[in-house]
Amino acid sequence: MKPQQFGDYTVRKLVEVVEPFKPEFAFKEFDAARLAGHADWLAPNFIAQGADGLVLPFSFHTYVVQAQGKTILIDTCIGNHKDRAALPFWHMQNRPYLDNLYALGIVPEEVDYVMCTHLHADHVGWNTKLENGQWVPTFPNARYIFSKDDYDHYNNVKPGEFGYTSLADSVFPIVDAGLAEIVTMDYAIGDGLSLVPTPGHTPGHYCVHLQSGGHEVFFTGDMLHHPVLIAEPQWQTNFCLDPAQSTATRRAFIAEHAGGAAIVLAAHFAGPTAGRIVDAGGQPRFAVLDGA
Repeated sequence: MKPQQFGDYTVRKLVEVVEPFKPEFAFKEFDAARLAGHADWLAPNFIAQGADGLVLPFSFHTYVVQAQGKTILIDTCIGNHKDRAALPFWHMQNRPYLDNLYALGIVPEEVDYVMCTHLHADHVGWNTKLENGQWVPTFPNARYIFSKDDYDHYNNVKPGEFGYTSLADSVFPIVDAGLAEIVTMDYAIGDGLSLVPTPGHTPGHYCVHLQSGGHEVFFTGDMLHHPVLIAEPQWQTNFCLDPAQSTATRRAFIAEHAGGAAIVLAAHFAGPTAGRIVDAGGQPRFAVLDGA
């Protein structure tokens, strides 16, 4: 994605890694024929032909948002040196994420806010880095924004249970360092950035809503894992804690914004990423912005 300007805000995408997944990895149930039928608008960025059939590229990236002297990161990907043995393609990564941040002209000490749309491992990983055998905040001068509903839910996860490892290495060190803001959905950063509750994927999942200069932008986190879900919102993913609620949340968002001017910046859309929900003869689709 090329840098985008929305009123006072500049938005850039910092990619950690792009992985192709088979559809069955992402979705509990899906219609292979319908998926193939969407290839005309999903290609070339969001669907590809793999050795064993169609694959869906998933991008793991951070949005770098800057305005009025503030630098804000939205979601922090998987992270390096993290024990993710259950997911080998995330396990003990060693990727140049921080080098790529420096290449954008940003040093970690200059980051003012880190907004985690939810507390899954691939959205909190670079919250911390390994230093002398300890997990320390990567962005030591930032306030880390965690939703209260998500934090309350995951704070009850016990060692050995799903999600605990990423809490231990990527969330609890932030809380212990006094850098966490555990917030309700009325939280905002200035007049331009606010939270929209979008539960289902996790209990306290939120979208970040940007409004500036007549632009309306939604950083949708994992409310929308892949563009095909705009056309097929009923397809449930393998990643949502409450799939029925996720579907309801997704449907409501699509119905509200189909054919409108709102811009969608999702957490895992590959390639140019930025786009709108268009109405293609009564069928919602994702259309990439010109210049994205």
